[in-house]
Amino acid sequence: MQKKVIASPLAPKAVGPYSQAIAAGTTLYVSGQLPIDAATGLMAEGIEAQTQRVLENISAILAEAGYALSDVVKTTVLLQDIGDFAAMNGVYATYFTGALPARVCYEVARLPMGARVEIDAVAVKA
Repeated sequence: MQKKVIASPLAPKAVGPYSQAIAAGTTLYVSGQLPIDAATGLMAEGIEAQTQRVLENISAILAEAGYALSDVVKTTVLLQDIGDFAAMNGVYATYFTGALPARVCYEVARLPMGARVEIDAVAVKA
């Protein structure tokens, strides 16, 4: 099985020694995405806007690799404050419909760059 590095110019560049995503066989592993706008380098304000930006970044990476949100089978959501769960969920539910991916959600002490949310994803092509 070959590994292929995936990088979308529509998502922010990796801020460390990792790839935006790795395709391995029919599976795509998308690294945790922060709510950074790739065009401006700025972070969205508020949990709803941050969740939307994160999911737009994930969508761009998926598209770069030939995948879609409907191919996502698992996500991990990291929240700086679990009190943001309902607001994050409201936005998340507009991106994932139909057969919903499996998911875990954790509250963490801190996220890079002061973000309120970070999400990673695993997608599989049939």
